[in-house]
Amino acid sequence: MSTEGRMRELLTVLAPESLDIADDSAAHAGHQGARSGGGHFVITIVSPRFQGQDRVARHRLVYAALGNLMRKEIHALSIRAFTPDEI
Repeated sequence: MSTEGRMRELLTVLAPESLDIADDSAAHAGHQGARSGGGHFVITIVSPRFQGQDRVARHRLVYAALGNLMRKEIHALSIRAFTPDEI
């Protein structure tokens, strides 16, 4: 399974109403993280689980859901996390 596919699978614990994952790795070719195999990704996620959470808490929830992928498969991650009411 691709890294993006594994990310989608792991993020289901946040019950996303909407999830967009973009692989931006090609724009970082030659970068140290890219050379070691880690990808650069941009996530836009909408989930009711973010209700009452500030930006840092939302990002922590995403990082926790992705777990071990953050050690090698994901070198850089940009997160845009919203509640359904914010969209």
